[in-house]
Amino acid sequence: MKVGVLGGGQLGRMLGMAGQALGFSFVFLEPADECPASAAGEWIRGGFDDPAALDALAERSEVITYEFENVPVAAVRAIEARRPVRPSAASLKVSQDRLREKEFFRRLGIPTASFEAAEGEAVLASAVGRIGLPAVLKTRRLGYDGRGQRVLREPGDLSPALAALGSGPLLLEALVPFQRELSVIGVRAASGECAFYPLIENHHREGILRLSVAPAPGLTPALQARAETYARTVMESLGHMGVLALELFHSGDELLANEMAPRVHNSGHWTIEGAATSQFENHLRAIAGLPLGATTVRGHWAMVNLIGELPDLPPLRGATGTHVHLYGKLPRPMRKLGHITLGADDAGTLMRQLEAVWRTVGGSPGPSAFVVSLRASG
Repeated sequence: MKVGVLGGGQLGRMLGMAGQALGFSFVFLEPADECPASAAGEWIRGGFDDPAALDALAERSEVITYEFENVPVAAVRAIEARRPVRPSAASLKVSQDRLREKEFFRRLGIPTASFEAAEGEAVLASAVGRIGLPAVLKTRRLGYDGRGQRVLREPGDLSPALAALGSGPLLLEALVPFQRELSVIGVRAASGECAFYPLIENHHREGILRLSVAPAPGLTPALQARAETYARTVMESLGHMGVLALELFHSGDELLANEMAPRVHNSGHWTIEGAATSQFENHLRAIAGLPLGATTVRGHWAMVNLIGELPDLPPLRGATGTHVHLYGKLPRPMRKLGHITLGADDAGTLMRQLEAVWRTVGGSPGPSAFVVSLRASG
């Protein structure tokens, strides 16, 4: 089968590598000067709004997917007239607007933080009066890895935040006093069959994911079941086919939905080595109409993102239970250049491995704040 992919970044690259074992071939549409995914297939260099490029992708593909959620919905709908696109434009449309996304969760009965639309200083001030401070002001569209948002802690923060975020549509959310950030990765096949990976604990710095741990420390069957119920509800409501990640705040006894990503997700990279079937293979199985693979986890896993520049790699490559993945991207501040996955039979051994890796990756002695947090969370 020939799979077309809108986007040619590292997620496309890992999809292509997973698909090779299934006998699939790939073609990627990517407008940027770099296309990391070209290591795993053909590269059509063109814009997502270029009719000729979209035609070329459709012509060379049997089924089409996307590797990030900022692909124009109009482009997906144009291709859907010629080839199946999975997930469909419905999943993409909901995920592209944070207000629409939160309203969607609310209609499905999935709890979220309090939120309101907020455009202009007068409307924002009124919304703050109802939601209260502290709160988070976000752009409704675009923005990822911490971009497009500002924390408001006092009334004097409103005007600078508006100036920083521009004049586009905005969303105000209550700042949730959560214990930790979690994500659940689910996959839904054309048959309606769903499968889920265990909840993942995620740690961010400067808005960028730095560390994921799976299964999440202290995970209970009840917490896992609740997360799966929410993700299943989202996927079934959208008729979603493929992988979907639901980002959650764990607050008290509640799980609050933050955002969804209708694609393979950074917090699931550990599944390449850590699960019987990776998120990438299961995404391809779902969109190709194949049975889903088992999501059984082998032991305990962590993933560390490599941001901005690469560390000294030989010690990492030689460490037991450690796997280095590079994306073929040029170094740039705040850019994801690769990731490291670490696996162990028990949580204590994983902790020791993680401390050693962090000293190499983080450039400072002793356990990182993330590892301390991990220890505290059990």
